[in-house]
Amino acid sequence: MLSSPRGRPSSARRAGRRRTAAAAAAITAALVVVCPSSAAGRVPAAEPPPPVPRGIGDRLFPYLGNPGYDVTAYDIAFRYHGNDRPLDAVTTLDARATAPLRTFNLDFTHGTVRSVWVDGRPARFTGAGEDLVITPARPVRGGASFRVTLEHISDPSGNSGGWIRTHDGLAMANQADAAHRVFPCNDHPSDKARFTFSVTAPENLTVVANGKSLGRSREGDNITWRYRLAHPMATELAQISIGRSTVLHRTGPGGLPVRDVVPAVDSTSLAKWPARTPGQLEWMEKKVGPYPFETYGVLIAKATTGFELETQTLSLFERGLFTTSGLPPWYIESIMVHELAHQWFGDSVSPRRWSDLWLNEGHATWYEALYGDERGKMPLDKRMRLAYGQSDAWRASGGPPAAPLPSDPDHQIGIFRPIVYDGSALVLYALRQRIGRPAFERLERRWVHKYRDGVASTADFVRLASEVAGRDLTGFLRPWLYGRTTPKMPGHPDWRPDVRSSGRAMAKADGKANRRAYESAGKPG
Repeated sequence: MLSSPRGRPSSARRAGRRRTAAAAAAITAALVVVCPSSAAGRVPAAEPPPPVPRGIGDRLFPYLGNPGYDVTAYDIAFRYHGNDRPLDAVTTLDARATAPLRTFNLDFTHGTVRSVWVDGRPARFTGAGEDLVITPARPVRGGASFRVTLEHISDPSGNSGGWIRTHDGLAMANQADAAHRVFPCNDHPSDKARFTFSVTAPENLTVVANGKSLGRSREGDNITWRYRLAHPMATELAQISIGRSTVLHRTGPGGLPVRDVVPAVDSTSLAKWPARTPGQLEWMEKKVGPYPFETYGVLIAKATTGFELETQTLSLFERGLFTTSGLPPWYIESIMVHELAHQWFGDSVSPRRWSDLWLNEGHATWYEALYGDERGKMPLDKRMRLAYGQSDAWRASGGPPAAPLPSDPDHQIGIFRPIVYDGSALVLYALRQRIGRPAFERLERRWVHKYRDGVASTADFVRLASEVAGRDLTGFLRPWLYGRTTPKMPGHPDWRPDVRSSGRAMAKADGKANRRAYESAGKPG
């Protein structure tokens, strides 16, 4: 994810998960069971505890994800009625129980659930915060596979994450915690699964989603489009585009299918930008190895989000990035490379916890910066020195790279602060300075190979870096990753924090307002 050079998102994400005492009391009251009188000689049955939201204990998003099971696959069907009306939906998920389950939770909000079935039997369900608490007709045994089918609506109203309205349809922006505003799920990047999408829409619209097409079929005046991913995906990376779009097809390195989605009215004027994707893919493959998925492309949406987003195999871009005057071509391309780099760092290798976000954004910013160094007019050393000057202020306002401060509950994308962008790319620069370029490049390739299609943590990165370097780097990396102040930069003893930048960085650090190095240096040439 990368903030737009045009400013902050137009509105905040949804409110955090807060259960008031009144809400808890209301839930409890609704579940009171009327028992036979004890005067008849019977002991009253104990009232069941009220349902509560659960989570896997992520430090930044405590109620995201759910314990007790792993999802292996989602099959999600939507019926579109217009971008101002709810979509009818059926979500089916296959999972494996990691513990016996009398009840289990899914993350879901901002939509009505009509029915729930577990292994073909109707199940009871109720809400708790932003969770859906499900009681199957029969408990699920530990280790058993089970299937959950939910009939529900998916509501695109509002502007707080999940569905985003375009000028003629919808797209998705689920990062970091909004996929469950679209469909019931285990909404945490540590639980990746395979996805299949089926979307029915009027015949004059085009539907594109993550993965490759499984074909389409006609249903009266509607068309049903189907897509499937060949690799597991985190819920926050799901993407569906519905609208009057043109799909441009071309071939990337090694015959990779590349498909780009642009507004039909801009198919000629914007086509030059996605045409550069094959060259960018080739550039990235030379840096870190083969592209990890079955297809790639860019989705240019006529919408105002305030950011670009690395949705898997189909990165989301605002149309305004390509039409804003004054942005040089090399800079626009470097932003495209940022989201492309995420396909390796963040999508194929996903964070184990949201505190590991620096591994996503730091690496994407690193390759963005390298591209600007090689193809543009921003030398890497200059950009890193600018970042070093502001790093102490970024740490003071947002926390260190691997231990970011929680965001305000009503502005959850506030975790996307400058420290996880250039502040984290600075950590990678310091590491390369310490172990040398050849070892660093080996580390990058081994990282994306070892953890491909999986999840990894900061500890995993430190461990692998030490292995590649042939010496324990824990003592070197810990201050860079967790320190309140920025350590000395190897090879650059003259670099100093810029105390003049403190106020500016503090003012900009809250929210998704990444302080780009080109802004610090003035308008790029």
